[in-house]
Amino acid sequence: MPPIQAVPVFKLYGEERGWPTPDLLHCESILQRSSLYEWHIRVHQHAEMVQLLYLHQGRAEIEIEGATAVMTASCIQVVPALCIHGFHFSPGTQGYVLSLALPLLSRFENQFGRPLDVLSVPQCVPVGRSRGHMHTLFSALREEYCEEHDAREMMLYSLLGTLLVWLNRQCRPAPPTEDKAERKRSMMRHFSRLIESHYRQHLPLAEYAKLIGLSVTHLNYLCREFYGCSALGVLHQRLMLEARRNLQYTRMTVTQLSDYLGFSDAAYFSRFFRRYSGMSPKAFRETIKDNAL
Repeated sequence: MPPIQAVPVFKLYGEERGWPTPDLLHCESILQRSSLYEWHIRVHQHAEMVQLLYLHQGRAEIEIEGATAVMTASCIQVVPALCIHGFHFSPGTQGYVLSLALPLLSRFENQFGRPLDVLSVPQCVPVGRSRGHMHTLFSALREEYCEEHDAREMMLYSLLGTLLVWLNRQCRPAPPTEDKAERKRSMMRHFSRLIESHYRQHLPLAEYAKLIGLSVTHLNYLCREFYGCSALGVLHQRLMLEARRNLQYTRMTVTQLSDYLGFSDAAYFSRFFRRYSGMSPKAFRETIKDNAL
């Protein structure tokens, strides 16, 4: 396995940094993505999402953390955030890849009342007698994701909730390994969970570092290693994700959104938004409306 510095960090296979959709999930067929790359997705990792690969029919060779496994029977491969992985499919392989942003998983964990440990360890979950049910579920997720039906987000989250409950019932994850690389990933996952709980409070980095048990210097070092930016940059990316979603999906005024996100005043929020997006919040909202016409 290549050294971690050499492993590209993607949000989706080969795409530029930045979550590519206002949705907090992304669903596509194996054919749609892998056929563009001759059925071979090279080794990479995802910084802020978990992936579920559902193999319905065909053959998949999966490399995860340096180990290679061959999948031929219907199954779901769990790929945790920051897990180094690659795929090699036989041509014509059928199935789906579901990408779930960590902020969305945090919501479901709140509903479960505990962490979804099944998503924290790479593992292959046999589908068995649930094959037809899983194929229907993933097909429905894909169809709902691609369309703009009424109450679309509610339906997507309902389908996803069904999938996560099923997955959680199937298995107990193996205890995580304790090597150095896994300890680093564990600290970064802890940082992600803390951000999700506190990003609107604008806590100082020293407070985050203290809660993780690191120095600010070490936290910044790990963020640059795994995310390609400073710890503050990771925090700002989360704020920008929430800002964009609210500008697109709610009627909040810029002042209301500024207050909601914990900024001291709307002018400061507007400068922050412009610095990361190249346009004002108002211009961003107008662009979204124009594109929808």
